[in-house]
Parts: sequence; C-alpha cells; structure tokens
Amino acid sequence: MLDTKIPDFSLPATSGQTFTLSAQAGKIVVIYFYPKDSTPGCTTEGQNFRDLYAEFSAVDAVILGISRDSLKSHENFKAKQSFPFELGSDADETVCNLFGVIKQKMMYGKQCRGIERSTFVIDRNGVLRREWRGLKVAGHVQEVLDFVKTL
Repeated sequence: MLDTKIPDFSLPATSGQTFTLSAQAGKIVVIYFYPKDSTPGCTTEGQNFRDLYAEFSAVDAVILGISRDSLKSHENFKAKQSFPFELGSDADETVCNLFGVIKQKMMYGKQCRGIERSTFVIDRNGVLRREWRGLKVAGHVQEVLDFVKTL
C-alpha cells in the first residue's frame, strides 16, 4: 500500500462535516484509526494529537480520527477532550476495510473483530507515505509529527 494513491472516500464526521479525502488535496492528511471512544488508550492518543495539533497545522497537516463509533459518541468524546480536529464515523467499516485495519483481537479472553490501532500519513498528492500498525500510544504522535515534518 505504501507509495500508492489512496482511493477517494467520504465519511460522516463531527461538527456536521463530511470528510472527503479529495477535498484535502494540497494538504498532508494524518488518519488515525482507534478502537473506541473514551477508552484509556484512545483518549490518551487523541489527547496527544490535540496537544501537538498546532505543530501539525503549522506544516499544513489535517488530522482525522476514525472509529466505528456513532457520530453522537464522537461528538461527546470530541467535546469532553476539546479535540480541535474532526472524528469520522465508519460504522459500516468501508474506510476501515480500505486501509485493512479490522483484525481479530482478544478482549477479556474472547476473540472479537475490532480496529487495530493504526496511523497513516498521506502526502499532498494523495499518496500514502507512511503507516504504523498495531502501535503503542506512548511516543507515537511525536513520531508521526517528526515524519510529517519531512514531507
């Protein structure tokens, strides 16, 4: 998937927005997939993106968080954490499948399907330049920012 053009997609997002990849042409797009709103790891990851948001914006990067949660859940999560970026709802897993982030996982000793925490950086021409899969939250957002600054 690296160094390939990502097909256009649209997704309902917070703040009454529809996120469309092609509308971001000329910007760097950081898409992070996370399992569930308001859970500890996902909250920390979102807070890290929030805290470095100004630095991402300074290099013309757009951030979008995606999970399968509803827009109502996203709106509450976004408001509670003061996220300055939008969260996309992918309830039918269309975009999750495009990026191949749905995996069999163990939760409380049971097998379940869910989103593998992953981040993708798409350049100004819509080409995938970097991906992180099955990542650990600690230090991750800084690593993404460091990479984005090289583009």
